[in-house]
Amino acid sequence: MSQFVAIRRELHKIPELGFQEVKTQRYLLDYLATLPQERLEVKTWRTGIFVKVHGIRPTKTIGYRADIDGLPIQEETGVPYRSEHEGYMHACGHDFHMSIALGVLTHFVHEPIRDDLLFIFQPAEEGPGGALPMLESEIMKQWWPDMIVALHIAPEYPVGTIATKQGLLFANTSELFIDLKGKGGHAAFPHLANDMVVAACSLVTQLQSVVARNVDPLDSAVITIGKITSGTVQNVIAERARLEGTIRTLSVESMQKVKERIEAIVRGVEIAYGCEATIDYGSMYHQVDNDKALTTEFIEFAEQLSNTTVVRCKEAMTGEDFGYMLAKIPGFMFWLGVDSPFGLHHAQLLPDERAIDFAISLVTAYLSWKGNN
Repeated sequence: MSQFVAIRRELHKIPELGFQEVKTQRYLLDYLATLPQERLEVKTWRTGIFVKVHGIRPTKTIGYRADIDGLPIQEETGVPYRSEHEGYMHACGHDFHMSIALGVLTHFVHEPIRDDLLFIFQPAEEGPGGALPMLESEIMKQWWPDMIVALHIAPEYPVGTIATKQGLLFANTSELFIDLKGKGGHAAFPHLANDMVVAACSLVTQLQSVVARNVDPLDSAVITIGKITSGTVQNVIAERARLEGTIRTLSVESMQKVKERIEAIVRGVEIAYGCEATIDYGSMYHQVDNDKALTTEFIEFAEQLSNTTVVRCKEAMTGEDFGYMLAKIPGFMFWLGVDSPFGLHHAQLLPDERAIDFAISLVTAYLSWKGNN
């Protein structure tokens, strides 16, 4: 087992939610402290970390970002290094992302290149969103990179395959929370109450018409209601209901139109079911829009490597707050094949660990080339 596979397994044991990554930050800092410090500068930001690796004769700074938070999912993999935090799991590969970043960073500490490198260990990607406030931090302003790169594991691709494209890679996303308040009562007297279970069910059905009838068929959008909470017991009419979901679109304009239609439908539900409703859009993530020139350059570089297969993929409805960084800094993100039968955010996600050393080798080679040219 390689050093960074072992590190991934240790990180896998301690998943933590956004801005609660205390153990994770401590683990990363302890590892960084074992490295030669001559070229290193380490600064913490909330539960995140900035690490600058000074080059020999820098002409620019290249950024590399890895997210560090976990998800509120009960792990079902059964592996001996499974999560030690009940109800939480690294089910989106951020343990992979961190171990790969540490591997790349370690290489350049021992074998510096011409240019400076900035490694960003970012908290709260899954929510409430760490990229935008990190981008606005004083440390980031001081160490602002000239370009930036990130990767994300992809269960559907085999190890040794990467996938990316010029322009839009990931969608605009927004959380969606709708609270309904009516009038509770006895199940035997529905005429004296305003039932929010019925209102919520009607609302979910109506929301499905937004994409079908209000979005250009040549565009794309998705509204998903993933959770409904209502009621207390079987013989009491529910006074309240809460819907939780997400909105995903391929353009900022479509996101605005979808939200306008949701608000109109909710106003109609208020009238039809005699209730009060509130909408909260929670965290909103900017689309991941890859810089055309840098992405093309990376694809051409990777295609020359004998051990790498490059797929020019389509855009995905996945959300990623790395999009905020790409909105301000030229760069790109790519998918890393990890060949798992279970997908992202699944309790049995089990990525192939051979992808870790492959990714370290690939990213190191690219940054070495880019940072010396």
